[in-house]
Amino acid sequence: MRRSPNSDSDPAPRGPGAQVHGFSAWKRLALQPAVLLFKAWGRSLRFEIAEEDRKNLETVGEPLAFVLWHNRLFITAEIVRRYRHGRPIFALVSASRDGAWLDAFFNAAGLRTVRGSSSRLGREAAAALVSVLKEGHDVGITPDGPRGPVYQIKPGALIVSRRTRTTIMLFSAEFQSAWRLRTWDGFYVPWPWSRVRLHCLRVPASELEESDAAALALTARLTAISADALPAPARRSNDGSGRPQA
Repeated sequence: MRRSPNSDSDPAPRGPGAQVHGFSAWKRLALQPAVLLFKAWGRSLRFEIAEEDRKNLETVGEPLAFVLWHNRLFITAEIVRRYRHGRPIFALVSASRDGAWLDAFFNAAGLRTVRGSSSRLGREAAAALVSVLKEGHDVGITPDGPRGPVYQIKPGALIVSRRTRTTIMLFSAEFQSAWRLRTWDGFYVPWPWSRVRLHCLRVPASELEESDAAALALTARLTAISADALPAPARRSNDGSGRPQA
């Protein structure tokens, strides 16, 4: 059986001279109260989703690359639990010491990780994500992360999907009530027990051939289902479905 890129014996892709920072057992244990609060918070949210979007989200016959804006990450673990029925989803997390905290938290919350970055370990990390997809698992990609520009898909974010001919699932959410943190992306933290409207768009791999053109097209489509990313006039004409009216 092939080892997962997140197994204990091989926690991350490693390049020459690369160092992937780990996390001690006691620190993982110290995270448990925060993880339990995070899980309870997610379970309190009231999701609303159209039937077509639900069917797209629950597709399990093939691995998918979920593409969402960085500021929607808070609800990812709960989406996986409710609509992917526990199917593993892998996300790229920095190999740094800061990334070690996020890696430990994600794993405790039910997500899986590949350690790497968009610079020094980028090539090795991309290869590991390709391996994950070939093994039949899903991956999650925040194409405007880790530091922006916000609401802009970078062509490099599509490399893994294009290389593996994997269907992309554009995913977004509208929050009835949420805090917005003072971060580069205006990170959303929905209020407990608040409503969250979910939107999905399925994009076949055949539309990813021209990387620059595909990035622009997917930016427009993901923006269209993210009300806060729309220009003000389009936001006012939105019909409430997350898609601008013609």
